[in-house]
Amino acid sequence: MPSTRRIILGHVMSGLCSKMNRTKPVPADVMETPLKRCLNTFDITLLGIGHMVGAGIYVLTGTVAKDMAGPGIILSFILASFVSLLAALCYAEFGTRVPKAGSAYVYTYISIGEFWAFVIGWNILLEHMLGAASVARAWSGYVDSMLGGWIGNTTLAITGEMHEQLFARYPDLLAFLVCLLYAAALGIGVKATAVFNSMLTMVNIAVVVLVIGVGF
Repeated sequence: MPSTRRIILGHVMSGLCSKMNRTKPVPADVMETPLKRCLNTFDITLLGIGHMVGAGIYVLTGTVAKDMAGPGIILSFILASFVSLLAALCYAEFGTRVPKAGSAYVYTYISIGEFWAFVIGWNILLEHMLGAASVARAWSGYVDSMLGGWIGNTTLAITGEMHEQLFARYPDLLAFLVCLLYAAALGIGVKATAVFNSMLTMVNIAVVVLVIGVGF
């Protein structure tokens, strides 16, 4: 009986592992899709730059340079650029193999397996949620700073201060509104969102060039 149980358990585990690691075959019609292709090379390039040159460069770079890296921030940028180059080469290889969709979920499903694609998919959702929240919070903080803290003081006077360690001092309604506007912009359509992203990316690049020029 113990040996029979071990055999049955082995079959169950083998079937479970095979299901977790089964990959999705690459379809023959890799270039056919019911979705309308409305983005050109310029739009996709600016989308990639917009993901790299976000509000984080105005929020985290100075903090990391001041409190952690110091002059070694130059080496940090060099290391980060090398890692980004490796990631870009990986995505380029996956993109040539599966040109139909550019999702890390699909790439993982085809190359590694279904379970890992499931994990990657939820990680992507978590990444976008945290990214949108941090950008909205940073934007709200800058606006509040330009207004002399009026938003924060008014909100504290209405709601009172929250003393929970893992939460902010007060509910950031402006950041919440920014997230809602961002979701509404995404709901309009990919092309409209890409145009809006292109304008903001061009502004970001202009600011970066201005800061570099003033630094020199």
